[in-house]
Amino acid sequence: MTRIKKSPSAFDSAVDAYVAEKMAQRGGDLTGDDLSEFVKQCARKFLESSLQGELDYHLKNNVLEMKSDSETEQEQKANKRNGTTKKTVITDLGEVELQVPRDRDASFEPTIVPKREKRIKGIDDKIISMYARGMSTREISAHLEELYGVGVSAEFISHVTDSVLEEVKEWQNRPLEACYPVVFFDALRVKIRSGSGVKAKAVHLALDIKTDGSRDVLGLWLNDNEGASYWASVFTELRNRGVEDILIAVTDGLKGMTEALETVFPDTLH
Repeated sequence: MTRIKKSPSAFDSAVDAYVAEKMAQRGGDLTGDDLSEFVKQCARKFLESSLQGELDYHLKNNVLEMKSDSETEQEQKANKRNGTTKKTVITDLGEVELQVPRDRDASFEPTIVPKREKRIKGIDDKIISMYARGMSTREISAHLEELYGVGVSAEFISHVTDSVLEEVKEWQNRPLEACYPVVFFDALRVKIRSGSGVKAKAVHLALDIKTDGSRDVLGLWLNDNEGASYWASVFTELRNRGVEDILIAVTDGLKGMTEALETVFPDTLH
């Protein structure tokens, strides 16, 4: 089989040039801070190359939309490049300074680094992970400073976690299917940060098994304790979100569960 040689992209060439320069400066070895900086520069070049590619696609579509116009009209309407603007974004590698390309009519909306966004998603994931483990916003701020040299305020971290909470609320209230063959109901005791302390609470879980064998979490509900009366409110919420029937409900031997089920899903086999 003949191997087709692929010509290097601008990104490949830029990285190769950077590596060659650093290797020459360091006698053929990249370690420690130089290696860390090299990784950041690769990330920068990748992001800038991606942004240039996005703008190329945007400008090409702009030309295609004007195909029916005369050449003079096309020339007048044509959107073109308009230099770059400097932007610093926070990544899980630390702060990276980018040259973001612009277009003349400011209609370009980049995807990989959206307008007005100051951070790449990777750093959000780490903030959420630390927050979920019970760390305070100030502890997270100090930890990010120590790991990545990224100085972010507690208010910034609160903004990140609040944006995720909006997505959580949307997931919690999403519409459900009319009928589920099998649903497991159970509560897990977990330790959750509450104010300045940590408290054990009951996370009520509804897990369904579909006819194709796949599984889905219908919802998670937090309460101080597990009880049949609280489960009754969970069943009512499921009903309000579109569930009309559950063929089989599986629970532990919690007292009052059969009665709680019957008040909302009277035909369900417990």
